[in-house]
Amino acid sequence: MPQIHALIVAAGSSTRLPGEVPKAYRRLDGQAVLRHSIKRLMDHPAVTSVQVVIHPDHRAHYEAATRGLDLSEPVMGGATRQESVLNGLKALARFSPDYVLIHDAARPNLSAALIDRVIAALADHPAVIPAIAVADTIRQLGSNEPLPRERLRAVQTPQAFHYEVIMSAHRRYSQSAFTDDAGIVEADGVAIHLVEGDVQNRKLTTIEDWNAMQQMDIRTGLGFDVHALVEDAARPLMLCGIAIDSPMALEGHSDADVGLHALVDALLGTMAAGDIGQHFPPSDAKWKGCNSAHFVQHCVQMLRERAAQIRHVDITVVCEQPKLSPYRDAMRQRISGLLEIDISRVSVKATTTEKLGFTGRGEGIAAQCVATVALGGQA
Repeated sequence: MPQIHALIVAAGSSTRLPGEVPKAYRRLDGQAVLRHSIKRLMDHPAVTSVQVVIHPDHRAHYEAATRGLDLSEPVMGGATRQESVLNGLKALARFSPDYVLIHDAARPNLSAALIDRVIAALADHPAVIPAIAVADTIRQLGSNEPLPRERLRAVQTPQAFHYEVIMSAHRRYSQSAFTDDAGIVEADGVAIHLVEGDVQNRKLTTIEDWNAMQQMDIRTGLGFDVHALVEDAARPLMLCGIAIDSPMALEGHSDADVGLHALVDALLGTMAAGDIGQHFPPSDAKWKGCNSAHFVQHCVQMLRERAAQIRHVDITVVCEQPKLSPYRDAMRQRISGLLEIDISRVSVKATTTEKLGFTGRGEGIAAQCVATVALGGQA
């Protein structure tokens, strides 16, 4: 049996994908993207070992992502992808590999069937790459004619090579600037053989890629809040971000906006991130009289860091007075602005308890909110 070793490149700086965590270490279905890629290759019966190349600054992320996996010491990457791959190939030399599979860490959905195809082709070809047909019409800048789509392919990884072929090419062209391993061996006069790729083998590069990978991680959060009504002509009655014309006000440490407070708890619920009291405790003087819009914006930032999309929010305010119908559109507009979503995704309703209970007696106002979020990953 040939000695087949996999080289996973995870040394990039993730400049095209926002967030505090590098893309290889974002959590996808509860595990780091890199761990998914490693496991797909480790679990394949034909793969002898897996070697990972990482960015020197990402060692702590790597240790957390690979805890419990039987891996050799990671190789430190270089200033370019080409240099990082060469470092990894040198590290594999101690195994005297027959074949090497070079895979991007940011392609976590690698299938066993695709690994089978590239390995099988190596029996007859020194260099094999998976590729998929291009669905869109492609135009070259400065040209009036579209490129012939039937002749175009989008290249994926793992790119597979006879070890000596790729090692020799990388050494010979170490001072050149290639972004693709196949291009290096082609420059060395080696023909490239294409096998069918896999549309699910998508590379994580942009926020759109991340959202596509996360599209099934739909979360629902429920929020509820109550505040007492008091006579206070100097304090505005705030509901869903709008000042209501009323001699009454809601009592609370902040502006006591029950609508926004319910919204905050619903958004925190989608992230399993506690409640409003944990993030903005009423014992903290700095939140005294604070506009609750600040709390909502804090949640929006938390969701942004998780590459999340707010799909819909539905707020119900429960009170006898004041009547909220004249303010409903302004409330929806204010909330859509705070959440940075279209107003069509914001629902605000009002109801009464038919004069029953504390809201029916005019002693206070309650609100509940349901939020739906397509949640991305986090560290």
